[in-house]
Amino acid sequence: MPLKRSIGLLGSHPDFRRLWVGESLSQIGSQVTMVAVPLLAVGYLNASTFEVAVLTGLETLGFVLIGLPAGVWCDRLRRRPLLISTDLMRTAAIGSIPLAAAFGLLTLVHVYIAVFVIGVCTVFFDVAYQSYLPSLVGRDHLVEGNAKLEVSRTVAQVTGPAVAGGLVQALTAPIALVVDALSFAWSAAWLMRIRAEEPAPIRHENAGLRRDLAEGVSFVWRHPILRAIALSGATSVLFATAQAAIFVVFLVRTVGLSAGTIGLLFSLSGIGAVAGALMATRMARWIGQARSLLVFTFVAALAGLLVPMTNPGAGLALFVVGSTASSFCIVVFNIIQVSFRQQLCPDHLLGRMNATMRFILWGTMPLASVLGGALATAAGLRGAVWITALAGLLGPLWLLFSPLRKMRDLPSGDEAAHLAGRPLASESETSSHR
Repeated sequence: MPLKRSIGLLGSHPDFRRLWVGESLSQIGSQVTMVAVPLLAVGYLNASTFEVAVLTGLETLGFVLIGLPAGVWCDRLRRRPLLISTDLMRTAAIGSIPLAAAFGLLTLVHVYIAVFVIGVCTVFFDVAYQSYLPSLVGRDHLVEGNAKLEVSRTVAQVTGPAVAGGLVQALTAPIALVVDALSFAWSAAWLMRIRAEEPAPIRHENAGLRRDLAEGVSFVWRHPILRAIALSGATSVLFATAQAAIFVVFLVRTVGLSAGTIGLLFSLSGIGAVAGALMATRMARWIGQARSLLVFTFVAALAGLLVPMTNPGAGLALFVVGSTASSFCIVVFNIIQVSFRQQLCPDHLLGRMNATMRFILWGTMPLASVLGGALATAAGLRGAVWITALAGLLGPLWLLFSPLRKMRDLPSGDEAAHLAGRPLASESETSSHR
């Protein structure tokens, strides 16, 4: 049944509301973990800067190890049960940390293992999540659906760090992680309530892991716009993650901030992300989708140059302004490019396409985290933050030297397929089922 545009997804689609409600609190819990786990390592376990950087790397190592095969499995399985099971596994993994701390058994190795397990589950969840949305709401409502989900994520960015900083300061970091464990359980409970029956995935007689992997990689790599988005994102993520791996330590040991102040700063910078999620559709219409991708990725990189200037007192405003502007631009960019990917890709390839994009975008994260620790060791914390901010200017160049520079709007699915020299999406899907 077509959805009524006048009342939108939240008013007309109860299953989307269930997905949205579950994911909203889960996002807040994840933001708690983002702040609480490094603070746990620094304050509770007395970890070094390099050990904290390794911890951040383990969170994303799963994208390197199983990022591409995860897409194949997501295309072979129903996606909602996969989302539920990974949520429950993340509940157990993150919950083991405060449990071990309660008995005086918590070690850095335990935290490393738990974080790695959570990262592996997140690989499957994220790929399945982006692949499930088109079948749940329909491709005509992807921008609206992605924008609403992004609002939840960005509101979590505003509230989560402040909650995390306050919980860590009042109750200690291990207890703060109980919130995240409960948030994953909450998400699983709401996903279980979705009533729409998901179609069984189509199985091919000659399917094999290597063939299926190659099909997904080829779909992304042969399309010049998808390829440019992937390479630009990978470059930006490399240096942003290197900076993020040491940033909490930088704020604690160089700038001299408390856990509560760090959480408040992250929350203030998240205001830009909320504004970006609310304005993404309007920005794409005013500026053009293709131009928006170019403009906002360049502005995000330039705004990031204010962050290394962070200092106590009035100098904290530089962090807030730089990170707020950067967050606004990144969120607009992400909503536009994710919706474009979902509209372009046929359903039977969604898992592999999303996995390939995630693998390229996030596959550098483990290396980036180690890079951040090495740069901090060699150049000092502030020097490392400066290096990573300057290197972030390289990411937008991939988009500048792509077909996007001559476009105002992104092409439709058929036009985009023609641009890549492939059959139209509908023709490709039909032939694959013969």
